[in-house]
Amino acid sequence: FFFFNDTATTEIYTEQIVGSVRCVQETGINAEYMGIIIDLSNKKILEMQTYRDELIETANRITRAGFGILAADESTGTIGKKFDSFGIENTEENRRAYRDLLFTTPEVENYISGVILFEETVHQSTKDGKNFVELLRGKGILSGIKLDKGTLPLNSGLPDETYTVGLDDLHKRAAYFYEKGCRFAKWRAVLRISRDGPSDLAISENTWALARYAAICQANGLVPIVEPEILVDGDHTIERCAQVSEKVIAAQFKALNDNRVLLEGCLLKPNMVTSGTTNPNRAGSQQIAELTVRVLSRTVPPALPGVCFLSGGQSEEEASVNLNAMNSLQGIKRPWSLTFSYGRALQHSAVKTWGGKAENVEAAQKALIDRARANGQAQLGQYQGGAGGAAGSESLKVANYVY
Repeated sequence: FFFFNDTATTEIYTEQIVGSVRCVQETGINAEYMGIIIDLSNKKILEMQTYRDELIETANRITRAGFGILAADESTGTIGKKFDSFGIENTEENRRAYRDLLFTTPEVENYISGVILFEETVHQSTKDGKNFVELLRGKGILSGIKLDKGTLPLNSGLPDETYTVGLDDLHKRAAYFYEKGCRFAKWRAVLRISRDGPSDLAISENTWALARYAAICQANGLVPIVEPEILVDGDHTIERCAQVSEKVIAAQFKALNDNRVLLEGCLLKPNMVTSGTTNPNRAGSQQIAELTVRVLSRTVPPALPGVCFLSGGQSEEEASVNLNAMNSLQGIKRPWSLTFSYGRALQHSAVKTWGGKAENVEAAQKALIDRARANGQAQLGQYQGGAGGAAGSESLKVANYVY
């Protein structure tokens, strides 16, 4: 806190640990801003109430050993595309029934520490009338919320580059979902590897927006999951992906630092370092693990509790095997938890088995728990492979995937 005293006014600039905040008031007026109460007449901070301890506890709880995140935050349009491929009608009741299937799976709480929800899901309930957030809380699973509002073209960037929107009313929405029981959030930015890209503009615009989102979330009690995804689309080599990933993640943590984000109460959701999908020379799991962890070791401060990987179109089995390879590496420091935040790589077999039919719920839940168990083991470096049989190896790649 910096005090500037003169005969007319006292200006107090406060930089809260969970975000850069400026509070300016005239002498003699008590001010309250984002939980900070300031007595300007006495030039003292009487009370500072932040979510610091809760944020740290939540971030560590999500990334504890053997656990990870189920990303169930598909928008209505995206889940409709998933349903269409299996002949399931995209109705509100079918979406509710599918989420009911996922969240009521027996023993899911043994491997899943958090579930990212779409806004609609926060207000939905089981067939017995229990709100999904309450249901998950009863299982010891934390609820998260997708807070970005999608992407728009970055007109002054390279072709097909985008930026993510949703900052304008984020304070209000973050506070609302905290009151609804959510304890963490997600915001996805999208970057593309090309001959000249991603551009410096795309990197700076997207990493800065992610940092602002993170600071706003923490000011409202939500642990921010920061997701600067580098799409796997293209014919680039794994070395090129490593180069771009290192540049992007370094820029991301510079932006987080500039915004005074509490790293101990924050999580990173990056892509794994892989070859582009159309590159004929596909990297194996060992090389993916080594280059991914090398990138992280060069860019991610040890204060961060965990890295929760997105699956990025990998098959269910690939996502588990690659995570396991990272957690089995020798000779490379890994001061953070390396875990999963998978959507398609946890749900594909389950939704395919379900097919929108009530009589298939039990079999679909078995498919889900098999994959959840596999990834819980992979987080510990103990996965032996083979979960889900041939279905686990089906490609889940969707070009230019959106949530």
